[in-house]
Amino acid sequence: MNKAITDGVLLMPPAFANGLDVWSSGDGTPGSDTYQNAPNAAFVPADQDFGGCLELQKASNTTRVRYMGETPLLPGCYLRVTVRLKAISGSLPSVQVAGYAALANGTAVPGVDTVGDSVTLTNYGEVVEVSAIIGAGNRSGVDLVLGADAVYGHFGLDLTGPNGGIVRIDDIVIEDITSVFLRDIMSVVDVRDFGAIGDGTTDDSAAFDAANAAANGRTILVPEGVFRLENDVTLDELVKFEGTLSMPDDRELLLRKSYDLPTYIEAFGDEALAFKKAFQALLNGVDHESLDMGGRRIAVFEPIDMQAAVPNRDQYNTRRVIRNGQFEALGDDWGRETVTSQATYSSSDSRTLSNVINIANVPVGALVTGNGVGREVYVRSKNVGAGTLTLNAPLFDADGTQTFTFERFDYLIDFGGFSKLTKFNMSNIEFQCNGKSSGIMLAPAGATFELQECFISRPKDRGITSIGGGCQGFLMDRCQFLSSEDSLDVSDRTTIGFNINSNDAKIRDCRATRFRHFMVLAGRNHLIKGNHFFQGDGVQDGVRTAGAVLQDNYTATVITGNYVDNCFIEWTNERDPTPAFTSGFSFSSFSMTDNVFLSGSVAPWFSYLVIKPHGAGHFLNGVTVTGNRFQSINGQIDRAERVDTSFADLDYDRNRSVWFKGNSYHNVRESAENPQVIAHTQSTPSRIWTIETDNKLPFESYCQFVDSVALTDDLRNSSNQRRYEAPVARGRAGSNEDAFTLEFSEDMSGSVRATVRMDRG
Repeated sequence: MNKAITDGVLLMPPAFANGLDVWSSGDGTPGSDTYQNAPNAAFVPADQDFGGCLELQKASNTTRVRYMGETPLLPGCYLRVTVRLKAISGSLPSVQVAGYAALANGTAVPGVDTVGDSVTLTNYGEVVEVSAIIGAGNRSGVDLVLGADAVYGHFGLDLTGPNGGIVRIDDIVIEDITSVFLRDIMSVVDVRDFGAIGDGTTDDSAAFDAANAAANGRTILVPEGVFRLENDVTLDELVKFEGTLSMPDDRELLLRKSYDLPTYIEAFGDEALAFKKAFQALLNGVDHESLDMGGRRIAVFEPIDMQAAVPNRDQYNTRRVIRNGQFEALGDDWGRETVTSQATYSSSDSRTLSNVINIANVPVGALVTGNGVGREVYVRSKNVGAGTLTLNAPLFDADGTQTFTFERFDYLIDFGGFSKLTKFNMSNIEFQCNGKSSGIMLAPAGATFELQECFISRPKDRGITSIGGGCQGFLMDRCQFLSSEDSLDVSDRTTIGFNINSNDAKIRDCRATRFRHFMVLAGRNHLIKGNHFFQGDGVQDGVRTAGAVLQDNYTATVITGNYVDNCFIEWTNERDPTPAFTSGFSFSSFSMTDNVFLSGSVAPWFSYLVIKPHGAGHFLNGVTVTGNRFQSINGQIDRAERVDTSFADLDYDRNRSVWFKGNSYHNVRESAENPQVIAHTQSTPSRIWTIETDNKLPFESYCQFVDSVALTDDLRNSSNQRRYEAPVARGRAGSNEDAFTLEFSEDMSGSVRATVRMDRG
């Protein structure tokens, strides 16, 4: 490209034959002296080497020749000034290309070099050519770097050295040689052309802004070097990085047309830093709703504090997505911070620990353990001045003062620094923890965090942790959780896939292997659908842990279509600060339908649904268990369902609205059903028939009511006479109150089918 051709820019000075009144003996600015009628200058019309030329006698220490016309200096345009001359007589001087660089107001550009390399003439009559390349950018091969502020110049030459010598100077040539530097100037804008230095210390922000303003659809080139940007920079066009950038943590780089992680990695050189800067742009820009990692793997050597990457934001409530990549924990700087401290708890202030000793050292986000503390209780916030810790959940039996343990795990991705994060999505990402770190910590508050088609691979302690309400409406679809404890026996495992504190989680079509628990769910209204989680080992008659733990008795949760393999569903009320039942719905609003339950080589007392009350007086209220397949291999189990009475038993007298039907049992000794249909034949005449339910009512409950009785054979008295009467039916018979009676007016024999219930309907 040549500006003289494409844009009609006038670069070439006039020939000396046109007059010497436009050639200055000063700096070339308006009003400076010219060579017209000067005593030491004359035009020679017919030199044998040059034709028309200027003959000049050196009369001062620096004798200048400057074209007084304004030669334009355009960003991205490079000029070459060429001078041919020869010595005629007298002292032999030195010559160099020189000029005057002007700002828009005509004053000189400060601090720039305006003289080229000096060449000494050594022979009379020998034609010597000197040249210099001039431009704004500090590029290899540019002799006079005039910066982005230079608008025009007055160019020519300087004669230095001894005075008195006479030289002849051919017409000076100024030409556009930009093509030497940029093969395709039509598609590339180089930030050096706008004054960028790239020395790692000089602030190049203004040069980047100027290049961006001039790009107008062309690609912005960041050449080799380290370019320091002290201010926020936005590049609106495609950008190509050959060099790298450095920026303060609180300054932003937004690449509007090149917004993807691979480009940010090219920009910053460091993968983790590039991800933080790209995430910073994601939350501060309005042009993109998602960050594409481009399939890149990020080597992570310490937890990525997501809020620290965006220091100007404490919360964010607009949908944003990170997709398509991998984070891998490497190095040895991973672990957990453990603090033990004495504190006081009262169920009247159920989410607070007070009088906490050494509170400054207790980290927010730490797991709390101690007597009477349920699973997945975390420090949500702390007030050092007041000596209090706010927890994400109540404790079920910890009133008084005791010593608690606080463990803060390291997470690959840590959102815990945000106060609130809403509508955030991570999709098609593997979190490769390598047994070194945990996976993701959620923000303390926020709704609809979403995980789609992700892998949480080999977390050290936790896959996903919620320390507060950042799991409200949590969505997880088609994700895999791969344990780091696959080789350990069940009893030795400690890792947990994820926990939920708030309502409305939807966990669908996921798979998990051999955690202590796959999911620990507090809150209500969860939908658990189509997942496969398995937690077995090779121990004969071995123990099994819960695959899913429901921590609130009123759960309003549906568990349907899952494959529950060598683990069970545990339903408890360990988040109740006053666990004994006094009011409310108790263990209620729960549906477990159409699941596949399988176990192998387990102890006979193993069950697939376990209810664990933490206080007396609780009962079942609105529970549906239908269409499930219960199968035990390599040994028979006693029941598919049971009550864990470690803390308390259910009040079986108060059960209501329990529907336990249509399940299939294989290698399960007692097949529970409610309502239960019982066929009975009374061979020996008796006025009161006592009929057992044979432990087939769910949870070995009382036989509360007899809904119906139908005769299936003749009813005859002791004289073998046929009788027609309806018996009086009463439940709660027998020593365990799990039988019922039919009372007739006299001794009777016969056969009946009766429908009985363990609940109040």
